[in-house]
Amino acid sequence: MTATLNSALPQTAPARPVLLRVEGLGKYFSSPRRPVLQEVSFTLAPGEILGLLGPSGCGKTTLLRIIAGFDAPSQGRVELDGRELSGPGVLAPPERRQTGMVFQDYALFPHLTVADNVAFGLQAQRKSLGKSGVQARVKEVLTLVGLADLGERYPHQLSGGQQQRIALARALAPRPSLILLDEPLSNLDVQVRQRLRHEIRHILKAAQMAAIFVTHDQEEALAIADQIGVMRGGILEQWGAPEDIYSRPASRFVAEFVNQANFLPAQCYGDCWRTELGDWPLPRPEAPGQAGELMIREEELRLRPDPEGTLIIRDRQFLGREYRYCLETPSGCQLHARAPLETPLPVGARVQVSASAASPPVFTLGKEDA
Repeated sequence: MTATLNSALPQTAPARPVLLRVEGLGKYFSSPRRPVLQEVSFTLAPGEILGLLGPSGCGKTTLLRIIAGFDAPSQGRVELDGRELSGPGVLAPPERRQTGMVFQDYALFPHLTVADNVAFGLQAQRKSLGKSGVQARVKEVLTLVGLADLGERYPHQLSGGQQQRIALARALAPRPSLILLDEPLSNLDVQVRQRLRHEIRHILKAAQMAAIFVTHDQEEALAIADQIGVMRGGILEQWGAPEDIYSRPASRFVAEFVNQANFLPAQCYGDCWRTELGDWPLPRPEAPGQAGELMIREEELRLRPDPEGTLIIRDRQFLGREYRYCLETPSGCQLHARAPLETPLPVGARVQVSASAASPPVFTLGKEDA
């Protein structure tokens, strides 16, 4: 589908300081020649947290590994703090990149104590720091991650959330310019994951550390990141603040991946988009008869029981705090809506539906989509 967002392009943002610069990055498998990354470009400011969001196989982990120096790009450049790390004829090894890495599986040494695991990240600085300097830095970062009293324990004596914070402390210990996190919370249960979202952001901000983290979890990216890059098929589909990505998706793919939303078929008539749920004013002029889809989030739909209603409830899911309803329109289109527990509606009931969105995003369709 080649749906595009029907909205004006954002104005150019003012210049900002740049810590990391990625330009035209590409990665290809030679046999067969298949692109993993295609012309990926972005910048990251000091102290900024970037979330790379996308489905499995979209290239986000490959991008992270290239920045870390574990993989070489097929084309493009990577600069960190003004120093070229990857480019034509240039490939700095990982240990000389001033980056710290936090892996999905923690990668802690089971035979070393927590303190020794963190100190391992300071191997290259042991001579300059001395024994007391290493001990002081270990204590400092363990305090930063809230585990100052656990230095003498071993990894197997810690919870998964504690182990991940130790892995973060080890990455922070050498004072790198950039921290890279690859699906850091995916091995944790839901409650721990939700708590660590806040803790990881707090730790990185307290350390004034720029970071890039890879995730396929939309809520995780929205909660932690200052900027989000949504990837699909090796392409950076959209870049922006979490609020912009959520409210103004640049494509139907971004809208569908980031939002729990309905896509309502629409047709342009006069000064409005006409749908089964009613008419919406045009945000900008369109050709009469232009086909499109209105994005309406599940929480924006309002249900009202009506024996003469045009929509039928086909399914109802209990989600703890609310119900999620599956609705069928007269044309057979399925929509989903969320509603409070106080007014449960039975399966098979007829309802009228209204939407609180005054001007929802519209994705216009090319001829091959209509």
